[in-house]
Amino acid sequence: MVLDRIKSGTFLVIGRAGMDLYADPPGTKIEEAHAFFPALGGSAANIASAITRLGRKASLVNTVSDDVVGRYVIAQLKHYGVATDHIRSIKGEERTSLAVVETRAENCQAVLYRNNASDFALTPQDIKYLDYKNAAALIITGTSFAIEPSRSASFEAITLARETLCPVILDVDYRPYSWSSREEAAKLCGNAAQQADILIGNDEEFAVLAGDGDGLSYARALAEKSGSIIVYKRGEKGLIAFAHGETIEMGIYPVKALKPTGAGDAFMGGFVTGLAEGISIKQSLQRGAASAALVVTKVGCSPANPTHDELQAFMTTHQINQ
Repeated sequence: MVLDRIKSGTFLVIGRAGMDLYADPPGTKIEEAHAFFPALGGSAANIASAITRLGRKASLVNTVSDDVVGRYVIAQLKHYGVATDHIRSIKGEERTSLAVVETRAENCQAVLYRNNASDFALTPQDIKYLDYKNAAALIITGTSFAIEPSRSASFEAITLARETLCPVILDVDYRPYSWSSREEAAKLCGNAAQQADILIGNDEEFAVLAGDGDGLSYARALAEKSGSIIVYKRGEKGLIAFAHGETIEMGIYPVKALKPTGAGDAFMGGFVTGLAEGISIKQSLQRGAASAALVVTKVGCSPANPTHDELQAFMTTHQINQ
C-alpha cells in the first residue's frame, strides 16, 4: 500500500531551508576567502529540490523570515521547481538559517547560524490544511521535532498523514546543536520513528534512537515490529536496509569527493523518486547511493543534485561497490 501510494502525487517536505555561502573557489578556507558562492541549503530544501530535479513534484512546508534571505530561499525553491504555497513569511526576531561552508573533502569547516531559527516557528495551523489525501508521502526531517512550536506541528502532520493513509517518511537528521540533550532527541525522534513507514538514518542517528545502544539492532528490531522500511546508512561502508522481511546490503559508488556535505539529502531524493517510478526497493536504494555520490563531487547541495538524465548516465557508467 505504501509503495503504491508513493507512485503519484506531490511529496510534502517539512523542515529546514536556508542560504548557504560557500568559500570560493573550491578548496579555499573560510578565513582566507575573498568571495563566496550562494546556494539554497537546509536539509528539507535540499531533499525537495533533489526530488524535483529527478522529475517528481515536491512542496516545502516551512516558515522563513520576512527579509531578503527569506525571499532568496523562496526564489531558489521556485528556481528548482519546488512548490512554495505552504511557506509562510514571518516578521519578528526569527531569522532564516545561514551556513558558511567550505568546499573541501578534508577538514571541511562549516559555521551554521541558527539562533532563533525561523523554521522552528512552524505551527500546527501551518500544516492543518495540507493535501495529505492526494500526497505521495509526507517527508519530515528530525530537526523539526527539536523545538516548539515546530515540534507540535510536525507530530500533528504525522497524525493527519496517517489518518489519510499518506506514507510518513522520516530522515532522523540528528543535529546536536538543535537539541537540549541526546536523551530528548532519543525520546521525541524515537516517537516519530515508531510512526514512520520509511525511516532513514546513519550510525550516530540510530545510536541516538537506541539510547546510545546498538543502533543496528534497534533498526532491525523496529523493522520486525513495525513492518516499516528501515535504511541504516554506514557512510563509506554503504548501507543495510530492512524491508518486508528482506535484508539488503550494498556498498557505495566510489568517487573523488569535492566536499562531504549534501549526500544524505541527495540519497533521500534518489531513493524516494525511485520508489515513485515503481522500481524495486533495492534499485531505489542504488539510485539513492548514486545521487549521494554525484552530489559530493560538485559545489553546493541543492545545485549539485543530479537531473534524471545525469543520474541514469552515472549509473550506466559506474559500478557500485558490493
